[in-house]
Amino acid sequence: MTPGFYIIMAAQFFSALGDSALLIAAISILRDMHAPAAYEPLLKLFFTVSYVVLAAFVGAFADSMPKWRVMMISNAIKMIGCAMMFYDAHPLLAYAVVGLGAAAYSPAKYGILTELLPARYLVIANGWIEGLTVGAIVLGTLLGGLLIEPAFADKLLAFDMPGIDTGIDTRAELAISTIGVLYLVAAMINLRIPDTGVDHKPLRSNPSYLVHEFIHCSKLLWRDRLGQISLAVTTLFWGAGATLQFIVIKWGEQNLGLSLSKASMIQGVFAVGVALGSVLAARFVSMRRSVKVLSIGIAMGVVVNVMVFVYDIKVAMFLMVVIGIMAGFFVVPMNALLQHRGHILMGAGHSIAVQNFNENLSILAMTGLYALLIWGGLSVHTVIVLFGLFVASTIYLVKLRHEANQRERDTVSQLEDCHH
Repeated sequence: MTPGFYIIMAAQFFSALGDSALLIAAISILRDMHAPAAYEPLLKLFFTVSYVVLAAFVGAFADSMPKWRVMMISNAIKMIGCAMMFYDAHPLLAYAVVGLGAAAYSPAKYGILTELLPARYLVIANGWIEGLTVGAIVLGTLLGGLLIEPAFADKLLAFDMPGIDTGIDTRAELAISTIGVLYLVAAMINLRIPDTGVDHKPLRSNPSYLVHEFIHCSKLLWRDRLGQISLAVTTLFWGAGATLQFIVIKWGEQNLGLSLSKASMIQGVFAVGVALGSVLAARFVSMRRSVKVLSIGIAMGVVVNVMVFVYDIKVAMFLMVVIGIMAGFFVVPMNALLQHRGHILMGAGHSIAVQNFNENLSILAMTGLYALLIWGGLSVHTVIVLFGLFVASTIYLVKLRHEANQRERDTVSQLEDCHH
């Protein structure tokens, strides 16, 4: 790996750290406002709406200039969202602005990997980036929980520097300003990312052209035999993962009797498992064998149902690690395969934008459905069972589709051999 790769990893770490911590801080602010419980999953919905609405434009934007510059601009937008929340804008609106920055950041973050590294390193690179991102989620979730913990926050707030008025007077302000500094650090690191030397496409000013181009790229990926399988799996995974964040908090409060700050730490334990699974996938799964991991995804959906029967904190932590390992192990090879096919078919930024559109449309649908289920009064146990069965059955259908694609390809090859 080149030095530039590790600089990208450092920038990604601090940016993801801020995103994860800010979610916990925003949930805390909503609770302080006595907002309805269904507003909490809506945070994720507002965050991801930019990925869907702007999908046709962010890919072209990422391919129009050096990726480091796109990443720096994106982190600046996240800082604006933090500032809005600091000055009492509604958390849903402010988090939507942070999501706008994240939507622009993602095609650059993943796209630069395909520009910087040869295809044979993409599974390893994805293992690194997913492992490090999940590590940031772990620490960010813990940091967010720590910053809203009354005992810890009050100690920091009681500390005054002589002659300096920071304007930070509440726990929420302390959390948000700390997270803003993380985004600033990420932006500074972005300045050190090297230019890959790849030619950049001028950004078209005609929105209808960009939309038409995006639709064309989407069709290319969904029609590709390997692209459609990897895209279907990653789409499901990120929708399920976003929903599981909120399920775990509710489950931790109900089954384990944990507060928000403590329940958020269970999220962190799950993320540790994903990081371990990512590392194992990078070590043992090659690009050629990436589709073999679909069975792990089916098993993960089944194992999720065990959560219903767990009331002990130690058993809960072990279960979260196991589910996390399975999740990381099956999604990292799929992600690498998707990036490889997308880079070949249409270019890095455009393919990542198509991926983000589908994945975040899934997040919108699944977190929106979760919000409706909670609003409708369903118990967290019922939601867990529905969630687990949905994940297992959907990945099973994707596996059947892949097997059908393989049979079709083999038949075509045999007919061509006979013809020759």
